[in-house]
Amino acid sequence: MTTPVVSIAYHSGFGHTAVLAEAVRAGAAEAGAEVHLIKVDEITDEQWATLDRSDAIVFGSPTYMGTASGTFHTFAEATSKRWFGQDWKDKLAAGFTNSASKSGDKLHTLQFFQTLAAQHGMHWINLGLLPGWNSSTASENDLNRLGFFAGAAAQSNNDQGPEGVHKADTATAEHLGRRVAETARVFAHGRAAA
Repeated sequence: MTTPVVSIAYHSGFGHTAVLAEAVRAGAAEAGAEVHLIKVDEITDEQWATLDRSDAIVFGSPTYMGTASGTFHTFAEATSKRWFGQDWKDKLAAGFTNSASKSGDKLHTLQFFQTLAAQHGMHWINLGLLPGWNSSTASENDLNRLGFFAGAAAQSNNDQGPEGVHKADTATAEHLGRRVAETARVFAHGRAAA
């Protein structure tokens, strides 16, 4: 059985997004993937090579001013070297983000990740969950409590540190990691069969 390689390329300004990255890592590892956490503001040549050999890349960034952080944008622009050669074509991609507001224009960050993946010819993996916390019997502890479909979205209070990341958002990020790893395994088996 092929072990899928999943890399999480992320930026975290104050530590909240790092908590989510770790949750994505845990979910993917639980599903049997070889997982690599890559801080895009400290990326090395070896880590670029890891991204190149990955079956799936999960993008993560806080949402600042309605989009991914400037640091993540710098990384995204640096991927243009891979774009020219279509080095990441047909890899899988997914994404996660965090902001202090419940909406906070997080969808725009996820759409930025989707566009980046599309430009590379990657296949986007959505969250695959119905929205939680949207009825009188629901709870803020539901998976996908903020009701995003494109990826995992989290809300962290701006007056709390990383310990304030909501447990339901962490669990949602773990779900995304498992889904990415499981999908990568299916793709690998399909490629092998073809």
